[in-house]
Amino acid sequence: MAKKIVITSGKGGVGKTTLTANLGIALSSMGLRVALIDVDFGLNNLDVALGVENKVLYDVSDILNGRCRVKQALVQHNVFKNLFVLPSDNLSVNANVTGQNIKLIIDSISSVFDYIILDCPAGIDVGFHRAVSCADRAILVTTPNLTSLRDADKVVSILKSYKLDKINLVVNRVRGDLIMGKKSIDYFDIESMLKIELLGVLPEEDNVFLSSGYTLPRGSTSYKAYKYLAENLHFNKKRIINLTDKYSGFFGSIRRSIKRSV
Repeated sequence: MAKKIVITSGKGGVGKTTLTANLGIALSSMGLRVALIDVDFGLNNLDVALGVENKVLYDVSDILNGRCRVKQALVQHNVFKNLFVLPSDNLSVNANVTGQNIKLIIDSISSVFDYIILDCPAGIDVGFHRAVSCADRAILVTTPNLTSLRDADKVVSILKSYKLDKINLVVNRVRGDLIMGKKSIDYFDIESMLKIELLGVLPEEDNVFLSSGYTLPRGSTSYKAYKYLAENLHFNKKRIINLTDKYSGFFGSIRRSIKRSV
């Protein structure tokens, strides 16, 4: 049976969809069968992030309205054949889209996948609760930004009210030069602040920005960070990529100066 994980956040724009897409790619690269479900109705773009938008024929609403079967709506990735995405409706949510109905869709495919990952809408309104109610585990995404951390703290308290097996933290858009320069909060301090276990750290890197519809370059720091994240999730490891090491010491201070001036 598949492990059902919801990717959530308090604040919008912290990188949930990018995380969902690249985590799915990293897990499928390990030989695991992964289904990504976009439950951010109205603002759906998971298919775009994966570069399969031209292959979409049906979405969740089509399933719920009996226009297709679940397997017909699942879109296979062009490169990673173990990775599938189920798009959401790009129109307004209809009355059929409830947590229970989404759960029925998930249960119908659970036996053929290792992971089912839900891309949750931002905030804590009905869309958030609909997604979380379908999951066994949650990954909370935040950035080191103070407003993002405040919203994340609110979401943690709500997530803890659900009977989830585990709640983990991913800190996104981390800059090692700012941490070493004491201008950004360290990710381990964020872990202590939010009181949930750190699963992974992702860098602020141009490769992520440019990866929409494409895969991350193998030599990039982001590729390595997502590889660690997937392994931590699947094998229960605790390997966190070091984003500050190259900015320490004499030569590190020079790198920090150069990065600030660019």
